Amino acid sequence: MSVRRHTASVRGTHRRPDDLEALHTAVIDWFARHERPLPWRRPGTSAWGVLVSEVMSQQTPMSRVAPRWTEWMRKWPTPADLASASTADVLLAWDTLGYPRRALRLQECARVIVADHGGQVPNDEDTLLSLPGIGAYTAAAVAGFAFGARTAILDVNIRRVLARAVDGHEHPGSATKAEAAWARELLPQEPQQSVRWNAGTMELGALVCTSRSPRCEDCPLLSSCAWVLAGKPSSPERKPKTQAWHGTDRQLRGAIMGLLRTAHGCPVRADLLVADTVDFDVDANLVLPTEVQDGIAKVRRLADGTRVSRLIDDLEADGLLCRQPPEQPGAHNGSVLTLPQGQTRSDR
Repeated sequence: MSVRRHTASVRGTHRRPDDLEALHTAVIDWFARHERPLPWRRPGTSAWGVLVSEVMSQQTPMSRVAPRWTEWMRKWPTPADLASASTADVLLAWDTLGYPRRALRLQECARVIVADHGGQVPNDEDTLLSLPGIGAYTAAAVAGFAFGARTAILDVNIRRVLARAVDGHEHPGSATKAEAAWARELLPQEPQQSVRWNAGTMELGALVCTSRSPRCEDCPLLSSCAWVLAGKPSSPERKPKTQAWHGTDRQLRGAIMGLLRTAHGCPVRADLLVADTVDFDVDANLVLPTEVQDGIAKVRRLADGTRVSRLIDDLEADGLLCRQPPEQPGAHNGSVLTLPQGQTRSDR
C-alpha cells in the first residue's frame, strides 16, 4: 500500500490511498488481535446497550465507563426501564461520569423511544438523529455498531487516524461535510467489514495513534502512513486543547453534585454552602454525617458564597437539583437542596 503518489493534501481537500483494500485489511486484522474486551462489545448486547455506551463514552475514559455501564444495564436493561426511573436514581447511577446533563438527556431519549418507537431503538441514522441528545456521531455509531449499517463514524480517534495515515496531517482540522463525505468514500463496501473498519480505526486511535504520544512503531499502517512518510510535520495552526478543571465552574458543579449524591436522603441546607464564615451554622453542620460535612467543606473551599449560589441556580435550571423549603418552617432561613425526586425534563 502506498500514499507516496497522492496529490498534495491541503486543508479542505482530502487524499485517497492507492490501495484502499490494503488499508482496510491492515486495520481490521490489527483490530482482531488487539480489540479490548469492553462489555458492550459482547455478543448479544442490545441496541439500547450500544446507545447507552456511546452516550456514556463521550469525553469520558473507557476505564470509568465500563463499570458504570454494567451497573446501568443491570438496573435499566431497556428504554422502558430507564423511562420509568426516578431522576434521583438516574443521577446517582451516573455517579462521577461527568456532564450529568447527559444522564437526563439519556432518560429523555428513553421516554421518546418508548412513546414514539414502541420501546425499540430506531435502526436508521435519520430517526436516531431525531432523538433527544443524539448527535451525528452517536446516530452513526448506533446504526453501525448495533445494526451493522454502513455508516461513516467520525469520533476524534477515527478523524486523527485518517488525518495522519491518509491525509498526512498531524491532526484533523475542523469537522466539515467534505470530511464526512471523504470518510464515507473510504469505507469498505461490505457493511460488516465497514463496522469492523470503524471499530478498528477507533481502537487504533485510542491505543496507538494517540494525540500527544503516538506509538508509530506499533502501528499496522507505519509503512504507508502519509504523515510518517512526510517526516511527521506538526500542525502549527492547531492550538493544543487542555481541559481546565481546577478552579473552574465545572469543578464546583461536580463538587455540589457529589455532595448531593453523598447526602441522598439527607437534605442539605443551602445556607451551609453559601453563608459567610461568621454566619456559618456550626451546630447544624456537626449533626450531619461526616461524609456530608466533608462535602460541604469541599464546596466552601472551592468558591465564595456568591459563586456557589450562582451555580446552585444553574444546576436547578438544568434539572440536576431541587430547592425546597425547610422541613420544619422557621427552623432556619433559606432552603434545602436535594437531587430531583420525580421525573423531570432536561433542557432542550
